[in-house]
Amino acid sequence: MNSTSSSWVGCVIGGMALLIGGAAFAHDPDDGIVDVPEVSIVGTRPVAASSQQFIPDKEILLQPQGRPAQILRLIPGFIAVEHSGGAGKADQYFLRGFDADHGTDVAFYTDGMPINLRTHAHGQGYTDLNFIIPETIEGVDVSKGAYLPEYGDFATAGAVNFRTRQVVQEGVAQAAGGQFDTQRYLLMFSPTKERVRTLFAAEGYYTNGPFENGNRYFRTNLFGKMTTNLTGRDELSLTGTFLKSQWNGSGEIPFRGVTDGTLGRFGAIDPSEGGNTLRSTARLNYHYDTTSGGQFFANAYGQYYRLDLFTNFTFFLNDPVNGDGIQQSDRRVIYGGDLGYKQQGEVLGLPTTGTVGFQTRVDDIHVRLGTQTTRMPTGTTTDSNILEASYAPFVKVEVEPTPWVKLVGGLRAETFTFDVRNRCTSCAEQPAGRTSSGIVLPKMNLILGPWAGNEFFANYGEGYHSNDARSAVSPGSSPLARAKSYEVGVRSKPWGPEGVEVTATLWRVDLKSELLFVGDEGTTEIRGPSRREGVEVAARGQVWGPLQVNGSVTWTKAEFRNGDAIPLAPELIGYGALLLRWPEGLTSQLQATYLGERSLIEDRSVKSPSWITFDLSERYQLPVKLSQGRLEAFLFIQNLFNTEWEQAIFSFGSQRRNEAAPVNDIHFVPGNPRMVMGGISWYF
Repeated sequence: MNSTSSSWVGCVIGGMALLIGGAAFAHDPDDGIVDVPEVSIVGTRPVAASSQQFIPDKEILLQPQGRPAQILRLIPGFIAVEHSGGAGKADQYFLRGFDADHGTDVAFYTDGMPINLRTHAHGQGYTDLNFIIPETIEGVDVSKGAYLPEYGDFATAGAVNFRTRQVVQEGVAQAAGGQFDTQRYLLMFSPTKERVRTLFAAEGYYTNGPFENGNRYFRTNLFGKMTTNLTGRDELSLTGTFLKSQWNGSGEIPFRGVTDGTLGRFGAIDPSEGGNTLRSTARLNYHYDTTSGGQFFANAYGQYYRLDLFTNFTFFLNDPVNGDGIQQSDRRVIYGGDLGYKQQGEVLGLPTTGTVGFQTRVDDIHVRLGTQTTRMPTGTTTDSNILEASYAPFVKVEVEPTPWVKLVGGLRAETFTFDVRNRCTSCAEQPAGRTSSGIVLPKMNLILGPWAGNEFFANYGEGYHSNDARSAVSPGSSPLARAKSYEVGVRSKPWGPEGVEVTATLWRVDLKSELLFVGDEGTTEIRGPSRREGVEVAARGQVWGPLQVNGSVTWTKAEFRNGDAIPLAPELIGYGALLLRWPEGLTSQLQATYLGERSLIEDRSVKSPSWITFDLSERYQLPVKLSQGRLEAFLFIQNLFNTEWEQAIFSFGSQRRNEAAPVNDIHFVPGNPRMVMGGISWYF
């Protein structure tokens, strides 16, 4: 029996044992059912690690509008930046010493549905969050490391789950506008709010951005959700979303062009960059609560996605006549889901909760890479049909031996199948074939306390990210890159349960050697084993009366095991916010985001500059009497002090049309200058 089969058998046996144990401590199902009135309970969410947290909607709504990824900076140590001088593309994500590119090492979900795209035309784990309407989010669950069995692919640095609302008590119609021809319109309402709860939202967004060649970024979002209770013990939700957008991009520009005055900071060498995308999703979430303290859950989803992306990184390095423009196209259908059972009770007199689950996902993909000039195709580099599937049973057990000791552990097994077919007969030596791979991932968590408002945590877990299927079928490949995570931390409320909460965490992530498929070139790059370790300190909560704070500082050391620096890995990330709720309905928030220097190449000889930006948010309940509803005015000022800063930044060789030879240089996407945006909302 091979290792993959053994892991499956182990999980099945563990699951059977857990279910038998659950039956042993379950109540008699024939016991009488007593109806009780609905009760609302407000309390602290239980966590398995000091770095785990829940971000509520009241913090989300104070973020500047336009980029849903702005929400992520509320997570300690997390930064997202625009990647190509155009807002329609997925952001570049940084967390725990990972330059996760567009999502390779951070798992994203909405209501448990995976967002990361496997074997994507532009990069493994590609995650475009622009289909999210921020006002529909009731909160964000954040788990760093790889300590929870319910999270799988891409959850190496962490996992982020956006939880959507079921209903809004007030509908809202909103209009906003600002500099650079920016406009945003929102309509959100709940026609029904009782037994059948519905929520509908629509968003329209447009901006030209600060660039010399306007972005002309159009985005349309639709959202619909219906939630009901078929019986007194269950809940069923159906959710659908639709995104369509198109944009122009300024690309990554060379530093030498700005310093010699031949290129404006917001200029472009190839103004034909940009793209268009579409994503539609449908998901079903269901759970049934038994009379014996158990819960059965089942979730399913389907997605259709397409992207056409036009970029030019090296300008005229490879083709002095037509330029080095490339086109990346992605078409796919995704479907999958999970089901399982959770049981609460006692085992050997100890409070115990056990969960058995099974997750599966299938990606049916067509990806193509080719050359282009001003968006006109001129050749094909790779063209593949790919069928990629994964199957993952998992077991999770939570035990409380004493009121101040809690153990949370589990096991997750993953099996992948990869089927790659080459559609391009003229493309030499393109990857093709079939293979499969499996991995078993243990998880262990210890929680001690609380004692006088203090909790202590020790965590170990193994996670992974899958590699591109075109790498996976190559000889000698490593389809699944294992990551080992370690963490110790403390959470404290030294000023009482209603005061500021302080967390401190020490952590380490060891990532196994892997093969990385470079989507921009259609080649495979060998990367060695790496280690990332650091410390994170955060504080959030009410300081006094109407004043609240939220801040964090994260320091990271990221190296390959041979001592080389990991390019682009952030060393120091900081975030701070002061929120003041004034009398008469005014709320003000001042935010600061800091990103320290980063090595751009392995020998540390080239580094990116550090930067800090400030944002100001104001919301004011207008004292206007309406026959129905109320009015609110809002104002956002991004980059309050008009700092010159860089978003995505890289070091590589390129060649402009008037240059005789390639030049190694820093290439960057300029950060947005000061931008003022305001509007009005009618709540009805």
